[in-house]
Amino acid sequence: MALPSMRKARGCWRFIRALHAGPKATTAPQVSEHTQLSWILTCMVRLPRLQHLHQWKAKTAKQKHDGTMGLLTYPVLQAADVLLYKSTHVPVGEDQIQHMELIQDLARGFNKNYGEFFPVPKSILTSMKKVKSLRDPSAKMSKSDPDKLATVRITDSPEEIVQKFRKAVTDFTSEVTYDPASRGGVSNLVAIHSAVTGLPVEEVVRQSAGIDTARYKLVVADAVIEKFAPIRSEMAKLKMDKGHLQKVLQAGSAKAKELAYPVCQEVKELVGFR
Repeated sequence: MALPSMRKARGCWRFIRALHAGPKATTAPQVSEHTQLSWILTCMVRLPRLQHLHQWKAKTAKQKHDGTMGLLTYPVLQAADVLLYKSTHVPVGEDQIQHMELIQDLARGFNKNYGEFFPVPKSILTSMKKVKSLRDPSAKMSKSDPDKLATVRITDSPEEIVQKFRKAVTDFTSEVTYDPASRGGVSNLVAIHSAVTGLPVEEVVRQSAGIDTARYKLVVADAVIEKFAPIRSEMAKLKMDKGHLQKVLQAGSAKAKELAYPVCQEVKELVGFR
């Protein structure tokens, strides 16, 4: 689980750069302090705590309970990613709340044992906490969903996006309304439409009066395509300029190392490694 994620890091970095253009953006793909702190934090967490995390249980169930230690301890690596830079606020989706609670508990536990050192980071949730699957509105949209029509990717072509929204699960009522409890599919489309346009849900519903759900699917698809277009364009440019991307990666690694090294050294001193 973790190794494929690492191999995807370069593609993710193109995406991050496309969203936040600028030479000072940083990343930490080769900073060993992340894994060093992760090991120290792993020694502080009990096995049942990790086994009770929803994502671990859900993913191992899909893998017929054949989950790896890399998958089990991945939330601790996430904690190291956050705490190593003494982060105070972290933007997360609703599905990551449990992991943030683990990070907060690890920070508190470390501070209790070794003195006030790590800030206890707070979660930042957007108004749209979770995007639902286009094929199953009761589940979240996931990159690992085996149904390729369930998830819209920023790298999808306009044609692929239209196809996915055409196939989105709705119901037999043609009117566009927002009622997540009883009309999950249509409400998911309204929520996505609201997110990509920046309009309140109520305004999206008002503007969609008189449009049946079949037509509305195409309206949402067009809005998503328009939102993704400049990001896809920038990603394509970055993909063609691998030399520039490599330089930015190296500069980002150096900056991350500069920030992470002294914190990791202090942690080692506090726990008695130095």
